[in-house]
Amino acid sequence: MSNHAVIATNRFGLGAKPGELQNVDSPKRWLIKQLDVPSSSLFNDELPHSNDISKKLAEMRVLKTKFKKDNMKMSKRMENRNSSEFSMLSSIKKYPRETYRLLASASLMNSIESDTSVQWRLLDFFSNHFSVTAQGPFLTALAPTLEREAIAPHLLGNFSDILMAVCKHPAMLLYLNNERSFGDNSKLGKRDKGLNENLAREILELHTLGVNGGYNQTDVTELAKGITGWSIANPAKEKEVGFKFRVNGHEPGTRHLLGKRFTLSGLAQGESMLKYIADQKATANHLCLKLAKHFISDEPSPVLVNKLIKTWLSTSGNIKAVMVTLINSDESWEVESNKFKTPREFIVSTIRAIGLKKVKSKQLLYALKELGQQPFQADSPAGYSDAQNDWNGSSALMARIDLSSQFASRRFINSEKIIKNSFNGNVSKLTYETVMRAESRSQSAALLLMSPEFQRR
Repeated sequence: MSNHAVIATNRFGLGAKPGELQNVDSPKRWLIKQLDVPSSSLFNDELPHSNDISKKLAEMRVLKTKFKKDNMKMSKRMENRNSSEFSMLSSIKKYPRETYRLLASASLMNSIESDTSVQWRLLDFFSNHFSVTAQGPFLTALAPTLEREAIAPHLLGNFSDILMAVCKHPAMLLYLNNERSFGDNSKLGKRDKGLNENLAREILELHTLGVNGGYNQTDVTELAKGITGWSIANPAKEKEVGFKFRVNGHEPGTRHLLGKRFTLSGLAQGESMLKYIADQKATANHLCLKLAKHFISDEPSPVLVNKLIKTWLSTSGNIKAVMVTLINSDESWEVESNKFKTPREFIVSTIRAIGLKKVKSKQLLYALKELGQQPFQADSPAGYSDAQNDWNGSSALMARIDLSSQFASRRFINSEKIIKNSFNGNVSKLTYETVMRAESRSQSAALLLMSPEFQRR
């Protein structure tokens, strides 16, 4: 077994599960085979869809409004803690957080158990790239559905399809306030319901061209006008649910973006603008550099990045083709592990390496909170960083040490088996001797989990 098998499972995947490393006879073929599995299989559960969640949230909002309009003050109603109204209000308060935990936990546990962890690493990348923050009751419940419904189905297709689905998803529209963005000259705009540029700005700055992608403020405004009317249906008042194009809110007229005229009207105008942006070379540059940084190194080889860009442009941004190029490139297989694991990568790879069967997702979510990477809780639309300098501070490392000790306290953990299963025995002499000379089995496992070999990929 070559070192490439270890690299395949740790750098491209989420860490080897017990026995997995021994099945990697041809590392590149093993990885590419995972990309042949339909991405629709990533979520094979029957958890709530954003449409169902939206209906439930709308019902709850109507119920809350009804209570507030009643003559009796809420405080008096709450005096009878056995009343049906109290039960309903309690349900209203709990539902968003319970839904968040359910969906976030499912994503985390699926990635731990998956046999196609390359796809899960790729999904984590795009989920963070199109970051939405679970803030307020609506987004708390809806944020985790974006990766399931808009990203996963298109994960191995063209980037433009992911971009289109994301920009029409209720979570993104709500997060960046586009559900109420209407053109000044539209019917709704003339009722003092104006333009909002948040989504357009983040599409250009974060999702496609990048901050140095050659656009200006006029382009931001023009794109914002092109996607006016891209909104969300209100199930409490409308028969529809999910994305809704409000034609009365769309800014009429021709748009100009990056020097190109867009004469199509209505929904097609915004769609054509997004497709045009997705096909720009600046988008290829931005995404390919970011992918190389995520998978390989904080400072990836320019040769590697250029290979990815060439594939991106020749395939109209086909993500699977770009991933195959990444896997087949010699620059991706340097022996030195240059990527420091993010908290999520550390937690997932730890559970996979140990082979824990009885682990509570609630504990893992709490661990991620302690490490500073709680799912769908990034401080901005830029998402979480995956650069080493943002995760290896003294307090962050102390938190990892504490968690490593907790995981290592499991009585059945055998450090020597983990070294074999995860690294084929290929750890430094210093790491091996430090781990093997530990005073106890739990201390040995904790030292292994904090070793340079395990903390990097």
